[in-house]
Amino acid sequence: MKSGTRIQKNLLAMSIAMVLISSTFISCEKEITVDLPVVDHQIVVEGFIYQDQPPMMMLTWSQGYFDPTNMETLQNMFVHDAVVNVTVDNVSYTLDEVCTADLTEEELELASIALGIPVESLQSLNLCIYTSFELIGETGKVYYLDVSLDEHHITGATKLPEIVVLDTLFFDIVSSLPNDSLGFIYGNITDPDTIGNAYRWFAKRINHYPDWVEDEELRGQQKDYGYIAPIGSVFDDEFFNGLSFEFAYYRGAEPNSSKYDDLNNERGYFKRGDTIAVRGCTIDRNAYKFIYSFESQVSNQGSPFAVPFNLESNLQGGLGAFIGYGAIYDTVICY
Repeated sequence: MKSGTRIQKNLLAMSIAMVLISSTFISCEKEITVDLPVVDHQIVVEGFIYQDQPPMMMLTWSQGYFDPTNMETLQNMFVHDAVVNVTVDNVSYTLDEVCTADLTEEELELASIALGIPVESLQSLNLCIYTSFELIGETGKVYYLDVSLDEHHITGATKLPEIVVLDTLFFDIVSSLPNDSLGFIYGNITDPDTIGNAYRWFAKRINHYPDWVEDEELRGQQKDYGYIAPIGSVFDDEFFNGLSFEFAYYRGAEPNSSKYDDLNNERGYFKRGDTIAVRGCTIDRNAYKFIYSFESQVSNQGSPFAVPFNLESNLQGGLGAFIGYGAIYDTVICY
């Protein structure tokens, strides 16, 4: 009996202690009000130029992190009536503003291919870009950007580097997986003997979903509409300058994808039976720094232990980047 009484007293004491500790934490609660700084209204540039293609420049207004987002606000984000010039070899080209609402069906198809965006999406959102078909990208050239609108003035430059050929591309199964049909794309590249080369990887599955998939909307559709750059898509030659080396890439997913193979155990993997179109690109050093810092922020988002990164833009007076891509294309069939 005494032993039981002692145990009851100990339990009672522990209960009282827990109540006191809980009340201490509750009494320490304090409502904190944080005054968020007002976000400067800046122009964001998403611009690129490939060899043998005209430049594409999307200009939008910056938004606060907690600002509401809907179809109306998205439409109002586009910057209209800016003066956009790209200069190469001392010749300046003025880019025209083109909106998808003004395009014919044939032009929409061409814009869809160039931007990697389905026609339906271009029709639902009146997407506006600045371009000039008089200017066609050439490797080895430096392109200078100048954007003006009212008090806003943005300048920047990018080099469209020479192409570096992908020596070999192949698909290989990841042997440690229980599903023996999933794997990565591997490649070989020989880096030129000049320091500062950088690269970016894109890929898309161009085969179609079978008719028996559970999601009826996906049946018969091409698996990936546009080229996708996975997180970690860039690398430089800091550790392999002038060497030949092998690398591997997992499968990237479109933002906010709801496809079943982006949500189940196939996520991140290519699959036996896929046909993969690959776009391997050379980029200049400043473009590499921007993309690397951007992808680092995306991958670290939400982690309290992540190392902070500042975006290293190659522009002055605005946000974003203007990037020249020296691209080479190839196809991999996943046997």
